[in-house]
Amino acid sequence: MSQQRKAIALISGGLDSMLAAKVIQAQGIYVEGINFFTGFCVEGHTHAIRQRDRKKAKRNNALWVAEQLGIKLHILDVSEEYKEIVINPKYGYGAHLNPCLDCKIFMVRKAKQWLIEHGFDFIVTGEVIGQRPKSQRKDTMPLVACESGADDLLLRPLCAKHLPPTKPEREGWVDRNRLYDFCGRNRKPQMELAKAFGLTDYAQPAGGCCFLTDENYSRKLADLWQARGDKRYELDDILLLKVGRHLRPRPQFKLIIAREEGESRFLSGYKKRFAHLYPLSHPGPLALIDGHPTAEDLILAARIVARYSQGREAEEVEVLAATPQEEYRFRIAPLKPYEIPEEWLL
Repeated sequence: MSQQRKAIALISGGLDSMLAAKVIQAQGIYVEGINFFTGFCVEGHTHAIRQRDRKKAKRNNALWVAEQLGIKLHILDVSEEYKEIVINPKYGYGAHLNPCLDCKIFMVRKAKQWLIEHGFDFIVTGEVIGQRPKSQRKDTMPLVACESGADDLLLRPLCAKHLPPTKPEREGWVDRNRLYDFCGRNRKPQMELAKAFGLTDYAQPAGGCCFLTDENYSRKLADLWQARGDKRYELDDILLLKVGRHLRPRPQFKLIIAREEGESRFLSGYKKRFAHLYPLSHPGPLALIDGHPTAEDLILAARIVARYSQGREAEEVEVLAATPQEEYRFRIAPLKPYEIPEEWLL
């Protein structure tokens, strides 16, 4: 009997990685999945915080894909190692602060290490030529394989016919004729293939799951780096950038203001770490202060928080401002909308 080959598939939770693993499964290959936690994934936690999202179905799409395929999924926390990729990408950023090419090389390299340690034969990804302008181009496909160290153990089943045969194809582990020639950003071929496999429920097939591809998020991260004077961050920073309304009225401090009850509850977990404010006389949001505000800054921050409370039309609002050392109470007039310049909003 011939030996059953084993593949490790990078599972993002999207349609392409799901189909790539399924195509290889259909050829009798044993498949397990691997997913990397960087801290920047959309599915991390934010969809569970906001009150308005409470009725939405909540699931980790990578876990869900693994369940649909009937495969084991290994979730690896690479958040510390990944910092170097975000801070100093060799191949630069995409449209925003997304280091997509460096990210793909990093993840395939980690998959190669895992493959060696666990005795698997090759790596599968859901990449399609022309689908991503930074990392999924015909000229970058060989670069990913080479720089990651995966070389011809890296198989892209959805666009394999546009690429030279890999070792799994040459050795007959995989039938190249049963692989595909998808190309470009049109997702209809993937949807048709999903239908042929009987897969009717899957994550939206466009966009991706990384916050670093989001313009608003990237702007807030760039502001954080500028305020600190260097490119550093911790996991809490990543999470807080995903939540609330962010305003920087002065270079030395920033406000993170909850937009609704769920965000206020989440931000309350940081009250011992950050100075914070909330209205006492009217219902309103909790706000954190990130930075080093002066006494004058606290008054300005209190007026801003009052603006976003239900006392925004009142002559005065009582606001509590608490630092790790002491508390202050202000009875102040809320700022008017025109007193909040657009450049404050991040």
